[in-house]
Amino acid sequence: MSITTPALLELRKAVRVWFEKLEPNSRVCVGVSGGADSLALAAASKLESNNFAIDLIAVVVDHGLQENSAEIANFAKEQLVKLGYKDIFIGKANVQITDGLEASARRARFKVFQQATETFGANTFLLAHTKNDQAEGVLLGLARGSGTKSLSGMQEVSGIFIRPLLGINRVTTEAACLESKIDFWVDPHNSNEDFTRVRVRENILPLLESEIGPGITDALARSAKILREDATALDEWAERIFAQLDPSNIEISVLADLPIAIRSRLFRKAIYALGAPAGSISAAHIEPVEAFVSDWRGQGHTALPGGVKVSRISGRLSLSRTDPIQP
Repeated sequence: MSITTPALLELRKAVRVWFEKLEPNSRVCVGVSGGADSLALAAASKLESNNFAIDLIAVVVDHGLQENSAEIANFAKEQLVKLGYKDIFIGKANVQITDGLEASARRARFKVFQQATETFGANTFLLAHTKNDQAEGVLLGLARGSGTKSLSGMQEVSGIFIRPLLGINRVTTEAACLESKIDFWVDPHNSNEDFTRVRVRENILPLLESEIGPGITDALARSAKILREDATALDEWAERIFAQLDPSNIEISVLADLPIAIRSRLFRKAIYALGAPAGSISAAHIEPVEAFVSDWRGQGHTALPGGVKVSRISGRLSLSRTDPIQP
């Protein structure tokens, strides 16, 4: 494909920023589902790679969540071949639903991504999340009563993963496909209102645009960026303090002098250090721990996920496990 449409040109500019930062002969994976966002990213990446010494590998995940999932994966492969891709990795995800379909599918998908990067020796992985995905995430975080980290949405860079399209809306990715005659698949899950994210996409965001005015998606994405910058600064502050602490035995006097935003981060770090499952600690779990510092009335211990127990003993915050980790 050699034609560059106005929409595709915008995507190419977004990708180019990141390609310019890569070393020559870098191997870069591109996640492709067969939908408009990922195929538009794949097309822009392929065109831009011609200006750089970059080897592209398309990574297609067969989630196995629908009867025709293998056909969808092959459809994506066909489009990628048309775009000029030679290295195409198709991985079958093993989705074990433990905490909701979306979260479970995401974990399985990232395992396939890891397989692909190891197979091809890639150290960069492009993902096709857009400004719309970011805005939806912020609203979902608000609904859950999440903290700054959740409301700050997705990062442009997270380890090897880069999201070049976070500043671009879904209308543009679909236009890039339509104008360039790229066929894309519409996932029926994206219109299934059993999923909260779909209700936000199809009902809540359009209602906000209608009742408050256009530009809500942009405003939410900007808010996410500001919150992400704030969260990063607070995380770095908490990290410096945590490095000097014994997570199982922390002086209350040290905690009392800190802002609550830093204390809550230290609590989470200490709880996870004691073995609580990643992502299992909510704001509701932190409230009784915070009370040991700011509202001490002689209350007893609080039990947390993963068998972690927190108590206040002799002026210290004591963390232990009810089921010690076996060596």
